[in-house]
Amino acid sequence: MSKNLHSYKETFERLYTIAEGQDGYFTPKQAEAAGFSRKNHSYHVQMGNWIRERRGIYRLSKFPLTERPDLMFWWLWSRNNNDEPQGVYSHETALSIYELSDINPAKLHMTVPRSFRRRGTPSKLPVLHRASIHKDDIEKRFGVKVTRPLKTIADLLVGQTVQMDHMQQAVKQAFQRGLITSTELGRNNRIPPAIKKEIEQLRA
Repeated sequence: MSKNLHSYKETFERLYTIAEGQDGYFTPKQAEAAGFSRKNHSYHVQMGNWIRERRGIYRLSKFPLTERPDLMFWWLWSRNNNDEPQGVYSHETALSIYELSDINPAKLHMTVPRSFRRRGTPSKLPVLHRASIHKDDIEKRFGVKVTRPLKTIADLLVGQTVQMDHMQQAVKQAFQRGLITSTELGRNNRIPPAIKKEIEQLRA
């Protein structure tokens, strides 16, 4: 094996390791970190090695499709200038990720910082909720950040965007599956008392 071919193989393996944890997706900065010069990115797209999904987001063309590639794609879309994703899937989308209730939202819902700014056609973007989320109200599913079940249900009850029969179903399932516990509900001081009371009523 020639020195150049060996070097390329190592560079590709570094990129693959990054993309493997992101459903095959990666950013230009991540490709550069792996060793791919930015001036050669278009070449790899033309050769069919990479797919340019959107400005600033690539995907390895031969990477197998995953269960929810849309989640990783839009999570990477939400990154800041330091290449750090800012979004947290929440509200109806979080409920569907946990498979709580029969809800099947038509659009993705994501909570982002109030200072978040990204360009794009609103009709094609996720529904953005602007708020700060406490780190204890976040966990990872499918490799992306999601609001925990209790936070998710509390947000939906505050927003009143989901029918109450779905909310009751979600609450009952969450407690039955141990995704929410009475102790967690009692100790969480970030949820308004009125919402806690509503959760207890829906659970009954």
